[in-house]
Amino acid sequence: MLLNCLAKQIRALPSTFVAACRLSTVSIENSEFNEIEEPPMVYGGYTELRQAWVSNLDTIKENPSTIIDLHPQVFASRPRIDIIHENVVWQKKYKYVSYANTKVTAEVNMSSKKPWPQKGQGRARHGTRRSPLFKGGSVIHGPRSHTTHFYMLPFYKRVYGLTSTLSVKLIQDDLHIVNNLDLPTDDPGYINDLVDSRLWGPSVLFIDDTDTMPRNISLALNQIKHMNLMPVYGLNVYSMLKYETLVLTIAAVKKIQERLLYQLHRPDVHQATRKFMLNKQN
Repeated sequence: MLLNCLAKQIRALPSTFVAACRLSTVSIENSEFNEIEEPPMVYGGYTELRQAWVSNLDTIKENPSTIIDLHPQVFASRPRIDIIHENVVWQKKYKYVSYANTKVTAEVNMSSKKPWPQKGQGRARHGTRRSPLFKGGSVIHGPRSHTTHFYMLPFYKRVYGLTSTLSVKLIQDDLHIVNNLDLPTDDPGYINDLVDSRLWGPSVLFIDDTDTMPRNISLALNQIKHMNLMPVYGLNVYSMLKYETLVLTIAAVKKIQERLLYQLHRPDVHQATRKFMLNKQN
């Protein structure tokens, strides 16, 4: 009796609430529960796969050949603009070193002689003109050279920054998928005509799963400053925002989904989210 009442209450809950809470299905030997609903692949309301056309680069005219399924946890996550901004700020600062420098009292090139007698002149007491109270003297708590601005962004903010940026690019129609990066010629005019005919943005980033790129596209893009090649392991938020259009190969899409899904559901999450320490021993 108690199990039947509990089952009716669970069935009365909205499906979105069940998905959000990740309720596990319980097998009950009852005629009313012959079919057990499988939990959704993605929680939070995003359960439908995203799809995109797979095009080609061997002709200027676009010839979509097939449709590829995109995992919603990677290409349809809820865009967090705040996390994207944190990733951009982090990437700008983690390699920045400030060389601003000020001198302390001992470093000022000036006489250390007492400027005037201690008493008898009605003036304030001073021991040296190198004091920060005088013009040309030292600086108190000023910047010292070789100051790094490095810090490590939390693990999941880095992961969600990638998924948010990929999702934004896809929904804005700035993400395109091709079979491969093979071009019939190494003429830069060919790739310019291809980009113009397909109404891609003025700046394009081509991404493949390997860092050994085809010869023709490497030579063609070597003379075009607003287009670039990048392997999957170098993909980052700043570069995806810098270039207006992303062009991914099928192999790159599979590699990105494989890596990001592992990071989203990795079993050793406590190791990944622990505090970052320089020169740490693993």
